Amino acid sequence: MREKSRVLFEKAKKIIPGGVNSPVRAGKSVGVDPPFITSAKGALIRDADGNEYIDYVGSWGPMILGHAHPEVVEAVIKSAERGTSYGAPTESELTMAEIIVEMVASVEKVRMVNSGTEAAMSAIRLARGYTDRDKIVKFDGCYHGHSDSLLVAAGSGPATLGIPGSPGVPEDVARHTISLPYNNIAAVEKAFDRFGPEIACVIVEPVPGNMGVIIPDQSFLEGLRRITGSYGTVLIFDEVITGFRLAQGGAQEVLGITPDLTCFGKIIGGGLPVGAYGGRAEIMDRIAPDGDVYQAGTLSGNPLAMAAGLATLNILKRENPYAELNRKSEALFMGLETAAKNAGMPATVNRMGSMGCLFFTPKTVTDFATAQTGNPDVFRQYYQEMLDQGIYLAPSPFETTFLSLAHTSKMIAETIDRAEKAFEIIAQAL
Repeated sequence: MREKSRVLFEKAKKIIPGGVNSPVRAGKSVGVDPPFITSAKGALIRDADGNEYIDYVGSWGPMILGHAHPEVVEAVIKSAERGTSYGAPTESELTMAEIIVEMVASVEKVRMVNSGTEAAMSAIRLARGYTDRDKIVKFDGCYHGHSDSLLVAAGSGPATLGIPGSPGVPEDVARHTISLPYNNIAAVEKAFDRFGPEIACVIVEPVPGNMGVIIPDQSFLEGLRRITGSYGTVLIFDEVITGFRLAQGGAQEVLGITPDLTCFGKIIGGGLPVGAYGGRAEIMDRIAPDGDVYQAGTLSGNPLAMAAGLATLNILKRENPYAELNRKSEALFMGLETAAKNAGMPATVNRMGSMGCLFFTPKTVTDFATAQTGNPDVFRQYYQEMLDQGIYLAPSPFETTFLSLAHTSKMIAETIDRAEKAFEIIAQAL
């Protein structure tokens, strides 16, 4: 069924570590060799064997419009015809900065980078330079990229592969990172009681998407804003996933919390490599060349990424599709949860906007510990059955399922029907 993909994977493993360029893609935890994708259009992707799938990965979040949206493709082609990279300022960078500042109320200035990892790494360096402090606070299961300071209790990738942190991260670096349980403001208060004057920043996914989807307790985020404000600590929202997905102003607009700095990625590149960080001008002005905190990048503000991202953001501004995405998402996840429970599967759904997760546990999932109570064997069987039926999901129980504007009501109904069949097969095997 996927013989060409199998052959390609075997070949790749000989010259690429694990056969993939990002670990979760290998499908180890679900016992499936990854399909090698050759093309995508709308909500459908196709593999090297010609199999077609309804795609709920969406390149791990960027494809909110669906794959190969005509306006995005046209913008990239026109940009490429003028040259692919200059290593010099462009008007498109300025336009991107203007649209981010316009759409996200907390951002007064913004710097483009090349990935979400780079955005989070740079924002933390800036916070440390601005406060002249070393320690940072993050939360168990929140993933902010693979920089050294942040590979501590880092969610999906390490959790899926069973890696506790990572060799190669010096203890002297890791000791400055305090990782606390998400949604637990008492733990934050204790950490600040002990280390408050030493803490440069708190970095958090306002709606975590790397331990499945976790719904934030409003009082938790309000508490973070209150505590960081009282200690002069920089509050960083990692909105690499949620930025421009939950609303035009991101999760912070939906939740009504104003961070000091925000990290962006994914959607602002329209599917091309991109990242950005921005926030209060007082803090951002510490970045070189105006300030003394150094950060640079040869391909930062790459014109192709700017073209794809600007086309995407302009469509989101014009169409304001968030109510439609929410309706589609609600239909999908209500259907999946009902199908699982009708088959006798313990299941819990967490959903916010067009991102959600089906956990195979009867527990309410509020943090990384409860996310880990899901049944990995049931997820493995579920993933395999859905893939065989033409539904492409992330190969990890700690990832997000994404909806796009290209998903139709018919596709959602087909997905639920196929899930019902999958659950029937799993129930019989248990």
